[in-house]
Amino acid sequence: MPKAKIIIFGDPERKYATEASERFIRFVDDRVDILANCFMGDCAVDFLRKADFAVVFGGDGTILSAARDLCEADVPVIGVNVGKLGFLAEFSVDELEELFEDILAGQTKIEKRMILHCSISRGKEPIFESTAVNDVAISAGAPFHMIDLKMTVQGQSLASCVGDGLIISTPTGSTAYNLSAGGPILSANLSAFVVTPVCPHSLSFRPIVISDKSIIEVESGRVNDNTTITLDGQISHKLKKNDVVKVFRHHGSFLVVNNPMRTQWDTLAEKLSWAEKPKYRYKHELARVSPKDDVEKDEVKK
Repeated sequence: MPKAKIIIFGDPERKYATEASERFIRFVDDRVDILANCFMGDCAVDFLRKADFAVVFGGDGTILSAARDLCEADVPVIGVNVGKLGFLAEFSVDELEELFEDILAGQTKIEKRMILHCSISRGKEPIFESTAVNDVAISAGAPFHMIDLKMTVQGQSLASCVGDGLIISTPTGSTAYNLSAGGPILSANLSAFVVTPVCPHSLSFRPIVISDKSIIEVESGRVNDNTTITLDGQISHKLKKNDVVKVFRHHGSFLVVNNPMRTQWDTLAEKLSWAEKPKYRYKHELARVSPKDDVEKDEVKK
């Protein structure tokens, strides 16, 4: 049986990421072929399509960067959390070692998630294009006057957003900037975008979920000197008046190796305390504190 082919990604600036990758290399020994170790800077494009898996050591930013590199190669990503939040990293180092044989044997689920393609035209000339795993965000920028963005979906006018900006998010990114701006959480494998205004000057402009088959165009009407479009919080480009941003579903995908020990909802609860119930005090707890105890505590305070 041929050995699995692995590519390793990571951030060399993170001490723990380097240590975790070295531990993983010792752990797999000669059971797999490591085609490229991107910590060492030898991650050539030619290797990407040859790999069976990409193991990414780092935080969410490292995984987002790797996912953009891998989106056209159809290589499943095994995310290993050595960052702060690690929302996209399904595995701890210990869990990866525990479940690695199951992953190689195809006994773990590989989830296919959508990616965005974003382009900017100035006049009729294309000036920028890239992909985004989480979101495409337009921010007002200095001097922080409100900006005016005109949106169309499939050529039909949707709305004008007057405010601090706009977020177009994938289901994967719905728990990131979109969530902080009041947008909804989408199931990770849902085929849809969510469009969320940032501080709109309107009481009635609320986030809207749109089919992933749609093409969204945003024309910048009024902008500031530093109005910027940012992809995944990592790739930025300044916008000028009358620029047209086009966003649609990219033909590639973000393939995620799921951890069978937790679900998306477990991660939401663990990382973001989602749907955590109030800290109730139940009768058996209240019974431990008698009126006499309260009086004694008051006397001590005096």
